[in-house]
Amino acid sequence: MVSPSLPHPLPGAVGLSHLSAYEWEAADGVCGGSPHLHLVCTEAYVVTGGRGAVQTLSPDGYRDIPLEAGSVAWFTPGTVHRMVQGGDLRITVLMQNSGLPEAGDAVFTFPPDVLADPERYAAAARLPAPTGPDAEAAARKRRDLAVEGYLPLREALQAGDVGPYREFQRAAARLVRAKVPRFRELWEAGALATAQRTGAQLDALGAGGDAAYLADATALTAGPSRSGGYGMCGRREEYELPGATLPYETTR
Repeated sequence: MVSPSLPHPLPGAVGLSHLSAYEWEAADGVCGGSPHLHLVCTEAYVVTGGRGAVQTLSPDGYRDIPLEAGSVAWFTPGTVHRMVQGGDLRITVLMQNSGLPEAGDAVFTFPPDVLADPERYAAAARLPAPTGPDAEAAARKRRDLAVEGYLPLREALQAGDVGPYREFQRAAARLVRAKVPRFRELWEAGALATAQRTGAQLDALGAGGDAAYLADATALTAGPSRSGGYGMCGRREEYELPGATLPYETTR
């Protein structure tokens, strides 16, 4: 059954949030976020202030991409990415298929033994509260665990061995498989419905210039529904809107 479409999504039914990169130093001396990938979502960083970098792992190797105000970087599904703090780094995140990352499409680069156990993975990924000291401690602990799993992947890829990276992708796919029906519901209500709505509008225009649908034109506005949350990459401002970034379920 197809879910009802979202009433007024952001353009393309993208997700939206703002991040300030973590200042916490990791085991390799780098300050920044928790490495992870997305299974079916492309993510974009629009840098609004400060400087830093994003480290990526993909079949074309390891990259360290500089970020500064005005930079835009984006990562297709399967690309491991890690936001690195260089000095007051702030970004706006645009996320394809809004709602899917919050429903579990994003998977941390935890060590293989954690990835192999869904319950253990969920416990390591979950935060005890949206904000506060306990949330900060848990967010930092999971960041450190993600870096622990990430560094061997990066080392192997730099040495020309893509095997561990590919195995991480397979482990991530196994972890989210049971969530796919929920992913599909969110996609059908958001990105798919938005594309279909455009198709219907083009059909109306092409069949005699019918602009009746424009009677529904409107303007909307919103502010962050929560500030100071703990995302994968940094402190996070969220927008809890239909067609925008939905509340986290278990993994953020």
